[in-house]
Amino acid sequence: MPDGAHVITNLYLHHSVCYKHILFTTDVEGSKGSVMKRLNVAMIGYQFMGKAHSNAWRQVGHFFDAPFEPVMKVVCGRGEAGVREAARRYGWEEYATRWEEVVARKDVDIVDICTPGDTHMPIAVAAAREGKVVFCEKPLANTLREAEAMLEAAEANGVIHMLCHNYRRAPAVALAKRIIEEGQIGQIHHYRGTYLQDWLVSPDFPRVWRLEKARAGSGALGDLVSHSADLARYLVGEITEVTGLLHTFIAERPAQSGGHEMARVDVDDAALALVRFENGAVGTIEGTRFATGRKNYNRFEINGGKGSIAFDIESMNDLEVYVEEGPDSGWRKISVTDPSHPYVNGWWPPGHVLGYEHTFTHTVLDLLKAVAEQKLPTPNFADGVRNQRVLDAIERASESKAWEKV
Repeated sequence: MPDGAHVITNLYLHHSVCYKHILFTTDVEGSKGSVMKRLNVAMIGYQFMGKAHSNAWRQVGHFFDAPFEPVMKVVCGRGEAGVREAARRYGWEEYATRWEEVVARKDVDIVDICTPGDTHMPIAVAAAREGKVVFCEKPLANTLREAEAMLEAAEANGVIHMLCHNYRRAPAVALAKRIIEEGQIGQIHHYRGTYLQDWLVSPDFPRVWRLEKARAGSGALGDLVSHSADLARYLVGEITEVTGLLHTFIAERPAQSGGHEMARVDVDDAALALVRFENGAVGTIEGTRFATGRKNYNRFEINGGKGSIAFDIESMNDLEVYVEEGPDSGWRKISVTDPSHPYVNGWWPPGHVLGYEHTFTHTVLDLLKAVAEQKLPTPNFADGVRNQRVLDAIERASESKAWEKV
């Protein structure tokens, strides 16, 4: 054990369950002689989400009073050349090619999983058994059974766990949550969630891993609808019943970019669902990667008895709000850049907008706070299981052509 290191053992309560968590930390002197504890982070995977997570770990302590200094200890990937370059580019101290060795390291406190869905379960279960904090990209797993196994392992080993649904932490979405909880739009009647992209429209686009069920679990259902379903649960409430449709427009694609060999696509290109909520609200959720011209159109509208809220991630600093206020009431657009708005006080003066990358920084911040307070953050693996049950029900409904219970 290096100089200045010590072991902290804590107990924390969540839903009447007692958890035990052990952290390996190192004290370092911070500003004005204060002592800052370090947490060593290992990130498994280094592509798109790895890039976003790396930026979050690097920036969080510079803009917020985080309770720990996250140390970007080691990044892990299968290809040595690629992961070595990722470590250099994104600022990781070390790189590795075997995740099994990384999660077993005594100098790793947090395991951040940014790999394709088929590896989420084994990595998370192994990390939980090693007593690590487990942070995982969405969707939690490829199947409901795998998601349940991840939650069981995290609870059995008493570790803190978090699922990265970063859109919850766009300041405008967090403000929408506050407005709803304050009752400003009344009882909710409708939720409409659409997540539209167009990157698969060309039949010449190759069959990448996201188009393989064995690796991705599903197509637009897990990739996009999982986000809309999570926002629905976060803002409106639990979903109890669904009917749905999954559809694949292009059944075969080039096995490799520019190649002539074809490979079968066995996931959905588009997923649509009607949903019923526990509180009586109804909704629609649609996800597609065939909406020509739409690049990342993640939008929802919520209608209540006294007003409505609408949001689009492509205009992520704006929240549209309608509240009944007599004959002159109407829709207004709130620029969510004021220091009083969620998360904004760590950044820039009013009117200086935030971007996609900031949602990950906010997520990492809340994870660090949860570790400091020894409590479960949200969404956690229990949320991931609930969300997976919604996706599973939509998939079943597409096959049965009937309403399915969640």
